[in-house]
Amino acid sequence: MKVLITGITGFAGSHLADYCIANQDVDLYGIIRWRSRTENIEHIWDKLDLLECDLRDASSTRQVIEDIMPDYIFHLAAQSFVPTSWSAPSESLITNIIGQLNIFEAVKKLDLKCRIQIACSSEEYGMVYPDEVPIKESSPLRPLSPYGVSKVGQDLLGYQYFMSYGMKVVRTRAFNHTGPRRGPVFVCSDFAKQIVDIEKGIRKPVMEVGNLDARRDFTDVRDIVRAYWLSLEKGKPGSVYNICSGTSYSIREILDKLVGISGIDVDIKTDKGRLRPSDVPLLEGDYSLFHADTGWKPEIPIDKTLSDLLDFWRDAG
Repeated sequence: MKVLITGITGFAGSHLADYCIANQDVDLYGIIRWRSRTENIEHIWDKLDLLECDLRDASSTRQVIEDIMPDYIFHLAAQSFVPTSWSAPSESLITNIIGQLNIFEAVKKLDLKCRIQIACSSEEYGMVYPDEVPIKESSPLRPLSPYGVSKVGQDLLGYQYFMSYGMKVVRTRAFNHTGPRRGPVFVCSDFAKQIVDIEKGIRKPVMEVGNLDARRDFTDVRDIVRAYWLSLEKGKPGSVYNICSGTSYSIREILDKLVGISGIDVDIKTDKGRLRPSDVPLLEGDYSLFHADTGWKPEIPIDKTLSDLLDFWRDAG
């Protein structure tokens, strides 16, 4: 079986590659750009076939897919940092929606019968009211960021190509996920890196934070990528699935857990630059539909995830 992962050099993409190599008998391909950072996949470099492609270019995308002729496509490549979508909204929309459109058009023109997983996001739900928790796939989509809007576009485009052309698309709405290799611009990893810098004595014992009151549903990335695989192996084409833990934590609780694992004493300082123009107050999901169709459930406890994240930054030098 030929498996293509877009965004293979990224956080989730590299963990999905690890999962495929360790658990599946596949020929594994990845798409990179000439300026892609590759440190996340250097440990598996000899087990991959990497092809250069900018998904925003339709002809390049079609050529790569024709060269591979994949059985499974995991589409993870995206502009995935929410704050960037306010400073560069057009880039976020073009990268996320047009890049996916080019994949779909290539698959359609080549008449491939492959299965395609689209990595959508809980940010699509946006403004969630207390009586709408836990969030189901049928909940209203009220995105509060250009990133959220771009993910709604990807989501509905996947549904449209399934309905219009019978394309075997499965949409997954992953809630927040973290773990080793998460970039330092994301909240859990940012906190972990600050703590490790304090441990090493290269930073004063002051944590710079943004909104600590927002509540998020966190899942370990290694559970998330296992879900991605199951979405194509056992999920129903045309369906959309929440992937989450079913439990939410305030960002303050995450900070307290990280500090507690470390054992250091810190002061807390709010950095206004870390506050968003609008922030989703609560995201807590219901993964029962995905569990019913695939048997998946999260297995890695949040404390284990956060401990591994701290160790990642300790080992990073």
